[in-house]
Amino acid sequence: MLVVLAGFGLTARAERADRQAPLAFTADTARVDDQKAVHTLSGNVEITKGSIVIKAAQVEVRQGKDGHQIAVATGGAKRATFRQKREGLEEFIEGEAERLEYDSRADAVKLVGQAVMRRLRGSTVADEVNGSVITYDNTSEVFQVQGGATAGGGTGRVRGVLTPRETPAAGAGR
Repeated sequence: MLVVLAGFGLTARAERADRQAPLAFTADTARVDDQKAVHTLSGNVEITKGSIVIKAAQVEVRQGKDGHQIAVATGGAKRATFRQKREGLEEFIEGEAERLEYDSRADAVKLVGQAVMRRLRGSTVADEVNGSVITYDNTSEVFQVQGGATAGGGTGRVRGVLTPRETPAAGAGR
């Protein structure tokens, strides 16, 4: 089953500055292969790129000749996590999965394996979707949620809760 949600009904985008921000990291160990432009980070990895924060047990970052970056994060004992601030709002998009794939050129994140994505208003969860694979295209503000076979005999269907957007009170401004 596939469900497509147009940005949970959002009209604001992620922080524009994130695209041009440098990628900074902390980890227990790092292996840098300049020839192949691959950085392998292991142990309590935390990556930041503007308002984007990725946490995982291991992350492999590849950098293209044009400077774009692709990061593949795996969670290990804990799942990999992703968080990004919304432009001009006190809202965040956050997700977690067994594997996370971030592509700076496409401005997209893919969550694979027991994937969950949430929209938070401040610290309150406003919307949440669950599935086997969730792809979020920040440029078009579209989420795609796929179900799939699950361990333990689950149905593999996608699930979600969408909170109505706040609208001005009826008759306000008249």
